[in-house]
Amino acid sequence: MAAAPVRSQRGRSFTSILIWSVAGGLIAAFAAGFAVFLNDIPSAQTRTARSADGIVVLTGAAQRMTDAIDLLASKRGKRLLVSGVNPAITPDELKKQIPDFARLSECCIDLGHEAQNTLGNAVETAAWAKKNGFKTLLIVTSAWHMPRALTELERETDGIELIPYPVVTERMREQSWWTSPQVTRLLVFEYLKYLAALVRMT
Repeated sequence: MAAAPVRSQRGRSFTSILIWSVAGGLIAAFAAGFAVFLNDIPSAQTRTARSADGIVVLTGAAQRMTDAIDLLASKRGKRLLVSGVNPAITPDELKKQIPDFARLSECCIDLGHEAQNTLGNAVETAAWAKKNGFKTLLIVTSAWHMPRALTELERETDGIELIPYPVVTERMREQSWWTSPQVTRLLVFEYLKYLAALVRMT
């Protein structure tokens, strides 16, 4: 009569071990993937000296815009697309904030107001590149955002060469990511979004 409870206990024990093994495997896989993701984030030293047909900056940190304008002023591209501009921001405001914007806005800068996320940036960029007949693009965005941005862009801009130009913020340069809960949270959530982008791509 005691055999059934013993078998039941062994069954529960096996199930518990299986659950913990699967959970441990998933955590290990997540940690390993996160390490690879961090390793793939470009550093300041990886900035390219190449030029391209066009330059695209994905709106976000202010330094992105400044770097993109500098690239255009240095004739590293024929035109600049600022993708994902808040409709409430006018060209006049940008002219006040960025000196070179006023000089270059009439001839060589296009403002994209449609994109609301990275996928939208990719769609907007693809349409802009096709309209201008561009085959190479310099992509300007934050270093931590670059892997996901390139993943989304590669899916939409078939046949166009994408040249990353990562922007490393002061916060990322001045401290290790694991010493700041805010930066750690940012990178973990970005990694999850990157995984989602990879799933969409496949």
